[in-house]
Amino acid sequence: HVQLVESGGGLVQPGGSLRLSCVASGYTYTMAWFRQAPGKEREGVASIDSERRMLYADSVKGRFTISKDNAKNTLYLQMNSLKPEDTAMYYCATVSRRFTRYPPLIKNEYKYWGRGTQVTVS
Repeated sequence: HVQLVESGGGLVQPGGSLRLSCVASGYTYTMAWFRQAPGKEREGVASIDSERRMLYADSVKGRFTISKDNAKNTLYLQMNSLKPEDTAMYYCATVSRRFTRYPPLIKNEYKYWGRGTQVTVS
């Protein structure tokens, strides 16, 4: 069982930046950030695996950067040029599996989840 703890959320003005972190209690291979706004489905934001293969949602390409420190079992999400529509609870997720192609942004593919960190852009 892997525990995930997110941090770094907060209130920021449009155009601002935040950096989210997610610390895992054990080994992880594929990790991802998801987000869920009130009344909406949880959606994938960005994913990465231990080979540094990455995938981004179209809505965040060019603004968000995902990274992973394998030695520290820590996942990051650098969010720049934030927009009000980025407001959501952000969740870290992981699965100890290598996917044939890019690490997916499909929530059902992930086994362990953090409790989330709130990001509000206003």
